[in-house]
Amino acid sequence: MSESARSEIFAKLRTASRGGSAEAIDRERQCLQSAPAPMPPATEVCEAFLINVLKNRGSIDCAAGRGETVKAVAQYLYQYFRSHRLVAGNDPRLAAMPWRDAGVLPRFGGIETGEPVALSFAHLAVAETGAIVTYTGKANPAANNLLPEHQIVLVDRNDLVATQEQAWTRINQDMEKRGRPRGINFIAGPSSTADIEGQLVYGAHGPSSWHIILLGDTPADILARAHSAVT
Repeated sequence: MSESARSEIFAKLRTASRGGSAEAIDRERQCLQSAPAPMPPATEVCEAFLINVLKNRGSIDCAAGRGETVKAVAQYLYQYFRSHRLVAGNDPRLAAMPWRDAGVLPRFGGIETGEPVALSFAHLAVAETGAIVTYTGKANPAANNLLPEHQIVLVDRNDLVATQEQAWTRINQDMEKRGRPRGINFIAGPSSTADIEGQLVYGAHGPSSWHIILLGDTPADILARAHSAVT
């Protein structure tokens, strides 16, 4: 870049940053309004969420209660690992699950070398993007979301919202009551990157598989409908 071009750019920045009162800036911001929300892939929020999870290269399951949840976790673990062991955060909702009923053997804490599967309980989930939201801290170590080869996430249907804006409203309400968490993660699918030669690779710097189990009452055919919408 030439010296004259650089000077011109900085002159424009100085001019733009000088003028305008706070009120004028706020009026201009309001005139911009918001971008239109994308059309959901289904009318039901839970179905739209599951469809978007599949589009994000995740896998899905549903469970009506805690007993079905531990069975779904056990089935997933045995199907892919021939094991019933995993590591889970110290979330009290995970500790209260009847793991022994399904033979699952969780170790509570942060993931360590050689442990391929971690289990988290999402704080929220967003149907618009198929993302889950976790708060990091002692109850949910960040490493359990970012470092395992395979991640399983439980989502309570009552914690499912339609849009990103609704998610942030809930997050802000939580922070007013409980204070700011150490970290907030929006996770939408397994780890992926296209940094090397433009080739999309999964699991390069995080989980290579991402399995969501939605807890709560859902239509009996919701899984079939979600898969049908993607295929």
